[in-house]
Amino acid sequence: MRELEFAVLGPLEVRDSGAPIRLTGMRRRRLLALLLLRFPHAVARESLVDALWETPPASARQQVHNAIRDLRAALTATPATAGSGAGSTTGSGVLATTATGYRLDVPPGAVDAHRFTEGARAARAARREGREAEAVRLFRSALDLWRGEAFAGIDCPAVTAAAAGLEEERLTAVEELTDLRLAAGESATLVAELSTLTAAHPLRDALRGHLMLALHRSGRQADALAVYDEGRRLLADELGLEPGRHLRRLHTEILTDAQEERRTPKPPTTDPAPATDAPTPTRQATEDHHRPTHHSHHGHHSHHGNHLPRDLPDFTGRTAELALLNSETDAHHCTTPLTSPAAPSTIVIDGMGGIGKTTLAIHFAHRRTPDHPDGQHYIDLHGFTPDRDPLTPEEALGILLRSDGATPEEIPAGPAERGAAWRSRLAGRRALLVLDNAADAAQVIPLLPGAGDTLTLITTRRKSAAPDGARRLTLGALRQEEAETLFRRVAGESRTYEAAGNPRTDRAEEKTRTDASAGEPRTTGPAGKPRPAASLARTVTLCGHHPLALRLAATRLRDRPSWTVPDLADRLSTPEGRTALLRTADRGLMPVLALSRTRLPAEAQRLAHLLALHPSTTHDIAAVCAITGLAAPLVEHLLDTLLDHNLADEPAPAHVALPLLVRDCAQSWTPPTEPQLRTTARRLTVVA
Repeated sequence: MRELEFAVLGPLEVRDSGAPIRLTGMRRRRLLALLLLRFPHAVARESLVDALWETPPASARQQVHNAIRDLRAALTATPATAGSGAGSTTGSGVLATTATGYRLDVPPGAVDAHRFTEGARAARAARREGREAEAVRLFRSALDLWRGEAFAGIDCPAVTAAAAGLEEERLTAVEELTDLRLAAGESATLVAELSTLTAAHPLRDALRGHLMLALHRSGRQADALAVYDEGRRLLADELGLEPGRHLRRLHTEILTDAQEERRTPKPPTTDPAPATDAPTPTRQATEDHHRPTHHSHHGHHSHHGNHLPRDLPDFTGRTAELALLNSETDAHHCTTPLTSPAAPSTIVIDGMGGIGKTTLAIHFAHRRTPDHPDGQHYIDLHGFTPDRDPLTPEEALGILLRSDGATPEEIPAGPAERGAAWRSRLAGRRALLVLDNAADAAQVIPLLPGAGDTLTLITTRRKSAAPDGARRLTLGALRQEEAETLFRRVAGESRTYEAAGNPRTDRAEEKTRTDASAGEPRTTGPAGKPRPAASLARTVTLCGHHPLALRLAATRLRDRPSWTVPDLADRLSTPEGRTALLRTADRGLMPVLALSRTRLPAEAQRLAHLLALHPSTTHDIAAVCAITGLAAPLVEHLLDTLLDHNLADEPAPAHVALPLLVRDCAQSWTPPTEPQLRTTARRLTVVA
């Protein structure tokens, strides 16, 4: 059976059961490289055209088709005939054609870059669990896959960017392996290797620090100090910067120990030497050096902590949404091993106030914490918080840097400088970041990582807050069974059961009526045999299946022993009742929903107020024009604004509906009047 292998960690090579397949022609090699970048996803034909030509010719699609045909022939031919392009075009199914493009159809392990990333992840897991010897072996095996620069010789901007990301991953793995080897007592045997690496990458503090430590442990303190001075001069000349705090501290430790050496000479240590033979200051220097730097963050000495808020013990439902989030996250981690270092994953959860965006994001973040061991960060951006302005990006970056262990002197002054420092700290790490309560895209874009394998979850009330390239999940109301389950968990099972024989309950349940607000009939059984399920269903419907409303209503029932579920439903059957009941001493639903009003233009506020007063629940463009007297283009723009802020739903194209609780809230708004918007009850009655 044929076993194709694709090697990209060096010059691009294809092997068939160990024998090389010769690929002639740069376009064919570029095409294969582009397919490998998205493996195992399909690549759209248009994407291939854009990547292969700056200015595509009219025949570009046909040329791509021809190149795919030739590449398929080369991959399905025997090694002896591959160079000539002969062979069947369909025999092995290695290169599949999809509805939109093309896809390589081989096992993930057939690509060496995938084996490298998985090997490095396994090594980090072993290190976290204290299996250092196994971690060294796994790192060595992963790094041995490299034969040179990734995708060497492929002249294509998209490929070059992916190669840079892979190189960053390689250097991070080298730094982590060196950490382990230093901790195991190696020193003199590392000097030559680290000298070469530091010369090739002179601005990487971690490599320079490792070299200083190896020299110092080998009894070459003067050389170690010279390496520091060389780096300091280079940073000053190239960037106008000083070495990082950790490198400065290591320099001080070595300098202090060198002065002690001059007073009391000691023989230099030689390899192999146990870690306990190192001088005490060097051990301290080692601990300091293992703390996070801009390039090395995976060590078990790292102090990156879990800053996530607590997960709710009664989290309920959202099965479909969690499955979607898991699918998106797994697809990012497992299917883009070549591009993930340069393209962290971002997921935006948007929805109306109180719908459970933060609860879902935190619950999901806790579930995915083991997959992101290099720090779990949380920040409330206060995009919709009463009595305070949203955080500026500069303020948010300061908070994030401090939570990541940066000292005040390490936090730059300006927003651009802070953004660069934050991205540098996250590069090469597999961290998790929750940006909660975002006001808009401009607030979150400066906080996003630039490289590494960080997952960012953003919660916001606005659909337009999603930055380019982010996946988006709009969170709606809970499903009926989920809403009932949440209500029971908060109120208690005993409080949601209506005992038979309660005269007041029986009388309340003996009639059948339809509540206009809920749009659902209320039915009961014979007197003395109430139907708890029917009353509970009606109650959660009157709460709009809205998580915060359900929690507040259930809390009311729990705290009022004399109330029954039908009592609660009766009190929730009017807008005034919902406004009064859906609140507790410390929070209320209507103030939460009303926060969205503060971000709306005045005309959109007035439009929401008018639609809330209108007896119809669903409106098309023409109906809204009649209600308001506004021209269709302006109406469409204002409706788009309400949809963007998740204050309206779109049950059908060009139709909008305000959710029940938003209607309750908007009815209480008192927007300033303007001649162009007609607000009289007579006008509303005529239109209805």
